[in-house]
Amino acid sequence: MRWFRRRSSEHGVTRGAVSSDTSHLEEFVRTRRGVEAYVEPRTNVTAMTVVLVAHDGEWTRRRIDGPDGARRLGRKLSIPVYDVGATGYPQRMRDWTRRRKELGGPDAPAAGPIVSG
Repeated sequence: MRWFRRRSSEHGVTRGAVSSDTSHLEEFVRTRRGVEAYVEPRTNVTAMTVVLVAHDGEWTRRRIDGPDGARRLGRKLSIPVYDVGATGYPQRMRDWTRRRKELGGPDAPAAGPIVSG
């Protein structure tokens, strides 16, 4: 019996982007203005992700197929792509999240930690 076994992709832990992730990102860009992409590194728990941030700070996060996948998406959608480890998150994203949490309610984002840049 193996006690310490890595979770396999069949359990969703290391799964990359799927078409619904890509469709969501494309729709976000299509319906908002001033969108920028911030690539987040892979962790022990999640696959590599990209955060799209609109001009007003509204944001969304989805899995992406590595840094090359993020760059391809950026070229396809004509948006800039940044490495969040180098740039940090934009202040407008933190402000938007704070405003949403203050409003409360069921549609307030359940976002992960936002690291200052």
